[in-house]
Amino acid sequence: MSQPTPLPPANELHASLARDGFVRIPNAFSPSDLARFRTAAQHATARARAGEWPFVRTVPKQFPPWPVSEATTEGIWDVQHLLHPSMPAVDRTVFAESYFGDTMVGAVTALLDCRKEDLVMELYNMLVCPPKDFALRWHRDDIGTDVPADVELDRLREPMMHAQWNLALYPDSSLVVVPGSHRRSRTEQERKADPYEDEMPGQVKVSMEAGDIVFYNNNILHRGVYDCKAKRLTLHGTMGLSGADPARSRNILQHGIGDWAAECDFGNLPGEMAMLARGMQRRLIGMGTGKEVGFSQQD
Repeated sequence: MSQPTPLPPANELHASLARDGFVRIPNAFSPSDLARFRTAAQHATARARAGEWPFVRTVPKQFPPWPVSEATTEGIWDVQHLLHPSMPAVDRTVFAESYFGDTMVGAVTALLDCRKEDLVMELYNMLVCPPKDFALRWHRDDIGTDVPADVELDRLREPMMHAQWNLALYPDSSLVVVPGSHRRSRTEQERKADPYEDEMPGQVKVSMEAGDIVFYNNNILHRGVYDCKAKRLTLHGTMGLSGADPARSRNILQHGIGDWAAECDFGNLPGEMAMLARGMQRRLIGMGTGKEVGFSQQD
């Protein structure tokens, strides 16, 4: 594997995300970084599959809350809260370095045209292969399917206050999107389509190689299609901007991160990274605990 590719110019990243609703940064991490990430990811996945990690997303449920009792019976498709203080310290440090490190933060500040000091710590999870083939329905993360077209368009026109990404540790083609759909309300055909439609007009399968990052607008029309035979460990994260509206706060706090964010200790990170992490942590804590915020969508 070659050495990591420098980040593309900020204007190119920003333009691609604005135009298409997603942008791929190839070969963003070195072989040694990938090896460390994989080791920590394998440890966390093994704990979750054994029922030793309670923060999981279980098959066949797409939206929160997820019943922990089904983790060992129906299987999991996501390991949540990689920065949680109860994650073993060695692995938590590796995950934190992948999240707060220069590569990810540099890409996020370029995409959001902001300073590091504006960033808010949000979610950090890991997408894994389920024990059987499994698919999510077509959706926008924070706009329900019952929203009228005019309201949908108003929501889509709101300024971007966060970045969301997948970092593939092995080749991954699970994400399917409709390019440009983040800039318009759904067509009549899209509204009437089967929620699990396999051939949505204009859809694109986003193919990633190990070490690639794909950033995408979380309100692009998208779904996940998971092949149980594929080897999948894909780090899935978000970072926000301070001053986000209540809808964004709900979208993050509904996952329970407010219950433990104040307990995180990032003192074992390198100096400037630790300072950045603590600042982002403070801004997350400022959003509240998330008690009684409700859920963006449910199934």
